[in-house]
Amino acid sequence: MTNQKSSRLVQQQIYRNGIFLSSDRLVPEEVAIAVSFGGTTHAVMMATPDDLEDFAIGFALTEGIIQTISDIETINIVAVDGGFDAQVTLKEQSRAQFHARRRHMMGPVGCGLCGIESIEQALRPVPQLQDANAQFMPKDIIDAMALLARQQKLNDATRAVHGAGFYLPEQGVVCVREDVGRHNALDKLAGALLRCSYGAGQGIVAVTSRLSVEMVQKAAIIGVPLLAAISAPTQLAIETADKAGLTLVALVRGQEFDIYTHAERVLHL
Repeated sequence: MTNQKSSRLVQQQIYRNGIFLSSDRLVPEEVAIAVSFGGTTHAVMMATPDDLEDFAIGFALTEGIIQTISDIETINIVAVDGGFDAQVTLKEQSRAQFHARRRHMMGPVGCGLCGIESIEQALRPVPQLQDANAQFMPKDIIDAMALLARQQKLNDATRAVHGAGFYLPEQGVVCVREDVGRHNALDKLAGALLRCSYGAGQGIVAVTSRLSVEMVQKAAIIGVPLLAAISAPTQLAIETADKAGLTLVALVRGQEFDIYTHAERVLHL
């Protein structure tokens, strides 16, 4: 796999106590990452260039292109001018479904209904949570966010990236992924979970961002019963989580948090 450093030192001028000083600062890299299937570029995102195989897998999962890791034949990360191309080869059945979907999305330019498909994709229904019996103590939510912060090595160094972590009761945060983009961090985590043996239905996903509807959609597709965030949710995120059977917890700060949907999954002390 071709990769590059996820951060670098830059020169800066800092103003402290009325004086300008020269200094160095570590900042995260942000490059273009293309995700291609069968030689066709499907999307290009600006992202941090590490854990790119996880990113490609998680993106394919949350976009509905694959269902399991076995749908993928190979992944190659290729350096290109300005970034990387995550080249994914799908197994035959998934490849046929992907090409059929691509053909369906192509329509005449300039027609009055051209945006319908993209709107439907943006507001796509999310799967219903399968493991409805998972329950957690308040301490689990608090610990998930605190442990995520402690394991964000890139953010410790740069203070400029989001994190997504997977927490299991009695085990703690067992997987963390970081990126300059909150969606990318969650996709990277989704890919990592798909590749390992952790059961998503028994844990918590904690994120260092606000809760938009896209974050809820991705969490529901991953199959996690509880999504916790350091910031607040949008109205559509709350509505979508409620329909999916997902417990949505926001504003996790210190020993406090707010529950917006399916509060029965969080046990009272």
